[in-house]
Amino acid sequence: MDVLRKEEACTIEDIYALPNGERAELIDGKIYYMAPPNTKHQRLVHFFDREIGNYIQSKHGECEVFPAPFAVFLNEDDTNYVEPDISVICNNGKITDKGCNGAPDWIIEVVSPGNKPMDYFTKLFKYRTAGVREYWIVDPTKERVTVYSFEKGIMEEYSFGEDVPVGIYEGFSIKVQ
Repeated sequence: MDVLRKEEACTIEDIYALPNGERAELIDGKIYYMAPPNTKHQRLVHFFDREIGNYIQSKHGECEVFPAPFAVFLNEDDTNYVEPDISVICNNGKITDKGCNGAPDWIIEVVSPGNKPMDYFTKLFKYRTAGVREYWIVDPTKERVTVYSFEKGIMEEYSFGEDVPVGIYEGFSIKVQ
C-alpha cells in the first residue's frame, strides 16, 4: 500500500538558504520565487519611496518607509516572509536588524506581469488577516491603483494621474504619473 507523504512546509531557514542573489517569498510554508523587476517597476518603487519619505520627513512623522528588498515577517511563525515593494511602519518596535516583525501599517505592491494573482489574491488575504491597515496594488499595465483600507472595510480604484488619498495620513495624497 502506498502512503501519501505530506509535503513538508518550508520555513524562514529555507529562504535564508537560497543561493546568493535569488529572491523568494514564503507564504504559509510555500516558497514563491521572484523574478527580477523591470525598469518601470523600479521607477515606480523609487517614486513611492521618495514621495512617502519626503512627506513623513516634512511632518516630522514617526513612521518609516522601506523599499524592497526588505524582510517582513507577517506572523509570529516561521512560515510567512514577504518583501513588499514598499513597507511603511509606524511602530518602531516592530523594526529589527532583520526587518519588520509583524504587519506594516501600509504596503504597496507594484504588479509585475508574472505575479498578478499573488498581489491581487494571495497577498491581499495575507495582508488583511495579518493586520496591515492599508494595501495599494499599483498596476503599471492598466495604469491603475487599487486601494484597500482594511480598517474602513473599503476598496477604491484610481487611474494614474488622479490624486490617490492615503488613508493612514489625513490630507496626504499621491498622484501616480
